[in-house]
Amino acid sequence: MISIQPDQSKINPMNHFRLFLLLLVFCAHVALWPCAAFAQAPLAVFGKTVHTMGPAGTITDGVVVIENGKITMVGAAAAITLPADIKKIQAEVVTPGLIDAHSTVGLSGLLNTPHDSDHLERSSPVQPELRALDAYNPLDPLVAYVRSFGITTLHTGHAPGELISGQTIIVKTAGNTVEEALVRSPAMVAATLSPMAEKSGKQSPGSRGKMMSMLRQELIKAQEYAKKAQNPDADKRPARDLKMEMLADVLDKKTPLMVTAHRAQDITSALRLRDEFGFRLVLDGACESHLITQELKAAEPPVPIILHPTMIRMYEETQNASFTTAKVLREAGILTAIGAGYEAYVPKTRIVLFEAAVAAGRGLDFQSALASITIDAARILNIDARTGSLEPGKDADLALYNADPFEYTSHCVGTIINGVVVWEGKR
Repeated sequence: MISIQPDQSKINPMNHFRLFLLLLVFCAHVALWPCAAFAQAPLAVFGKTVHTMGPAGTITDGVVVIENGKITMVGAAAAITLPADIKKIQAEVVTPGLIDAHSTVGLSGLLNTPHDSDHLERSSPVQPELRALDAYNPLDPLVAYVRSFGITTLHTGHAPGELISGQTIIVKTAGNTVEEALVRSPAMVAATLSPMAEKSGKQSPGSRGKMMSMLRQELIKAQEYAKKAQNPDADKRPARDLKMEMLADVLDKKTPLMVTAHRAQDITSALRLRDEFGFRLVLDGACESHLITQELKAAEPPVPIILHPTMIRMYEETQNASFTTAKVLREAGILTAIGAGYEAYVPKTRIVLFEAAVAAGRGLDFQSALASITIDAARILNIDARTGSLEPGKDADLALYNADPFEYTSHCVGTIINGVVVWEGKR
């Protein structure tokens, strides 16, 4: 056997140091990977209380069995036989992974500085072609922060503030790339009927009437574009227009239009526009929705609401917000989720766990409050076949707590996404 020895005279000690640093950085990076692509061993999650938010209801001394990223069994621990070598995790309370029904996390970052603020493009009032997919940063520390409270799914994207600010996406709060995190893109197109979208001086839109006329005109243009695009003669089809293509998808009911509107007059304007063009409407914010529940109940088809954070700052257009709105909408039979929302001032986003807790403290029963950030949020986002409840066949997204999750003295002690433990600690 021939052994080749290095020429010691040509070894540079600094090369060893650089190699050590590279190895250190690589190991640190791997340690931060929240969702490894490797096959995961089966896992059993035990809870003294398991809120499944599904047909099984609430189980005392329950267990959730996970294999290959999916839930395979849910039930009383005494009734399920487990392999002796299965990995086991124990918590006081187990819930489905929480869903933030609307935020800007990943486009707006933890530092609230220009370099991590991609949530709002101000160059034009109508930009449905802007893809949240191209702006979402899965490695922003804010994503990891919300994950540590049990939030496993985000509906995030371009913020309210322009007439049509762009698209939204649905992502898991794990993964090193947007492709790894992605659940759906686009999820919705974000529009705003609010003074937030008004311009000063002679810029448009400068009033509510102008906002509605501009929206109506863009939708009419999209109707005409879609019709021309179907021309059998390729030479007579219009040149591709990303703006018109996206609005055509809205009109074709492929993608919902999410309209942020707080005042009752703006909410009813959104309903009127929906009735005129027939698109799928999701209301966002809706501070004064508790004042027009009869109108909302009469809407056909029903219009779901992603409600503002319970602790929203109550001034100007949000001055009639109420701590009891979630309760009022629930009692009216209106499908409602609570979102973290967006604020131009810090923190820009909130933690839906706390917002639902406040709603629970203002009359919303526990199960309804938990539903507003799990299964009902999943239904509004049309992802309830995958997540939102603990049922066999669904994604293994779980949140673990050391006590009632709506008590401020409780802590999230674990977060599981696609069967992988992505957070362990005491948040």
